Amino acid sequence: MRLDDLRPTENVDDRRGRGGFGGPRLAVGGGGLGLVAILVISWLAGVDPMQFLAGGGPDAGYGPAQMQNSGAPRADDDEYRFARQIVGSAEDVWSPILRGEGASFSPATLTTYDRTTPTSCGTGSSSAGPFYCPADGRIYLDLSFFDELRDRFGAPGEFARAYVIAHEYGHHIQNLLGVMDRHAQGSRGADSDSVRTELQADCYAGVWANHADQQFQILQTGDVEQGLAAASAVGDDTLEQQAQGYVVPDSFTHGTSAQRMRWFQQGLRSGDLKACDTFAAARL
Repeated sequence: MRLDDLRPTENVDDRRGRGGFGGPRLAVGGGGLGLVAILVISWLAGVDPMQFLAGGGPDAGYGPAQMQNSGAPRADDDEYRFARQIVGSAEDVWSPILRGEGASFSPATLTTYDRTTPTSCGTGSSSAGPFYCPADGRIYLDLSFFDELRDRFGAPGEFARAYVIAHEYGHHIQNLLGVMDRHAQGSRGADSDSVRTELQADCYAGVWANHADQQFQILQTGDVEQGLAAASAVGDDTLEQQAQGYVVPDSFTHGTSAQRMRWFQQGLRSGDLKACDTFAAARL
């Protein structure tokens, strides 16, 4: 993946090094991997997933006595710069697209953290993977997830990481366009609004990749395959099969591996926001 011409976003809140705080509480704010990760973790641990969904308030977290980021070099600084560049490119891509649709654009804030962090959607945890909170317009990312994406999900490479971030930025675009207000979030099932919301965010990730490549020539040999591998790795059917040995379509919240790959490719091929209307699609 070629990053030379991607500017890093200034809309960032780096909370790394501020320490975590207790308990398995987290909030899922419409983000890409969150609920699936919770279900997988609960299945593997043999506990009720509702234990992981018990909310913490946005006031939880950092007190004045907690360690602040010292500014010293960290092992994940390269990943931090990479994430800022992908978000910066998303700002440069989506601003003119929304302007062309007659909609106003305001940037999301990339919020990096370690382990747990307060959000306007409750307590965020790295166990949920990257997620977007529509209540505060922030993308929350524990950068250690990139190691998990490579080692646990078998999706290595920079473009696999970029797909994940672009998917979360897709949720921000949905929020700006009112999609999350018009459709029920938190529903389950193969044909649910939650699945259609997630697949649209996958399609928006493809739209970003199309335009980012036109503007910045980011794509290199093997990049698209990396993105497809990441999309496949986090399909509901794949995660459920790995976690419990069978698939329950009525529990789906994000779509199958095949669906996630198909909608990402749809956005990548077309580069067209209108090609991503999963809510009108008869076939997902």
